[in-house]
Amino acid sequence: MASKERTEELIKGLQEAVLSMDEEAAVEYSNAVLSEGVDAYYAVMNGLAKAMDKVGQLYDSQEYFVPELLLCSDALYAGLEVLKPHIKAADAQAKGQVVIGVVEGDIHDIGKNLVKIMFEAAGWTVYDLGRDVQLARFAEEQQRTKSDLVALSALMTTSMLALPQAIKLIKARDPKVAVMVGGAPVTRDIAKSYGADGYADNAGQVVQEAVRVLSEVKKASK
Repeated sequence: MASKERTEELIKGLQEAVLSMDEEAAVEYSNAVLSEGVDAYYAVMNGLAKAMDKVGQLYDSQEYFVPELLLCSDALYAGLEVLKPHIKAADAQAKGQVVIGVVEGDIHDIGKNLVKIMFEAAGWTVYDLGRDVQLARFAEEQQRTKSDLVALSALMTTSMLALPQAIKLIKARDPKVAVMVGGAPVTRDIAKSYGADGYADNAGQVVQEAVRVLSEVKKASK
């Protein structure tokens, strides 16, 4: 079992591998995590996923651009391929199915892609509808997949106005399904006023919020 200091060193190594777009280093540190007895889920969420959240911030501040974002994602997935098979089911205790997408009229999908990575890293099954998605498709896909959760993204104040209608369509088909929303113009108060069950203001919080939301929705529907 790795010492606390060594564990921190490995986690920082994973983060640096993603941030520096180094697939080989991501694989090397991921293998070291396994061989030295560090928990795989902890390494994924605090190493790979946390680094990708930082990548999103660098993209937002225009320090990184699309090519860097894609190369960072490649490094993350290289590490994830090594670690994911070793994540214990109990670690990702609220594994579920989620439909995600960016609402129609909006083609900004960087945030949505980060959210997808976070869910995948935590062991969820993700049905990604992409960007500029017709509102009815969210409800249709949720019905087709029987997913527990629908996560809607809107990155513009104009497209944000489609969220209440999308939520209404989803809930009309299945009142027990949980709906989360996010995106730059959305706040927790706005999410609540639109009828959403949950809200996350960054990708790093999304899985934790999803776990909370599903628990509350299940309690309410009993």
